Amino acid sequence: MGLELRKTVLYVDDTRIEGGRPVPQPFTLIAAAAVLKNPWAGRGFVEDLKPEIHAIAPLLGELLTDQVLKAAGGGDAVEGYGKAAIVGTSGEVEHASALIHTLRFGNKYRTAVGAKSYLSFTNTRGGPNCPVVIPLMHKHDEGMRSHYLTIQFSILDAPGPDEIVVALGASIGGRPHHRIGDRYQDLQELGSTNG
Repeated sequence: MGLELRKTVLYVDDTRIEGGRPVPQPFTLIAAAAVLKNPWAGRGFVEDLKPEIHAIAPLLGELLTDQVLKAAGGGDAVEGYGKAAIVGTSGEVEHASALIHTLRFGNKYRTAVGAKSYLSFTNTRGGPNCPVVIPLMHKHDEGMRSHYLTIQFSILDAPGPDEIVVALGASIGGRPHHRIGDRYQDLQELGSTNG
């Protein structure tokens, strides 16, 4: 019932020019992904997913957090963050959700980067080369639109039908040349106190 890890993938994207203008410092997006055997594959409908969640999610959280922090240069450098999971075609979306929608997974990352915000997420089903899509937001403030970002990449051979891809994403900085304001400015302009 342990973690059957086939491989890990590290994705790093450095943007140096955006909109034809140089950015003051490279804008970096980072994703760390694990490709693992779906622990519920081939077992029919499993009523209680907790044993596998408890055994596997903390290991994944620690592994992927370590990879992101190493690529970012530490938790303080991370500003935007998020998570994603894709279950292969023989699994249930609930299997992907089970491994990322638990504090045993997310709190490893949240604590390491000193975050207050919830982790934005996607969870879906797909096959090899399916896009891994990780939505990000600022780790301290859900209303900062500068950090509404998406990391997208794919893994040519994953997930297989009986696999799950689990990923964490990070940004160092917000979108280059951000100029659409934040939701608080909209609220003030609209005279609203909620939204």
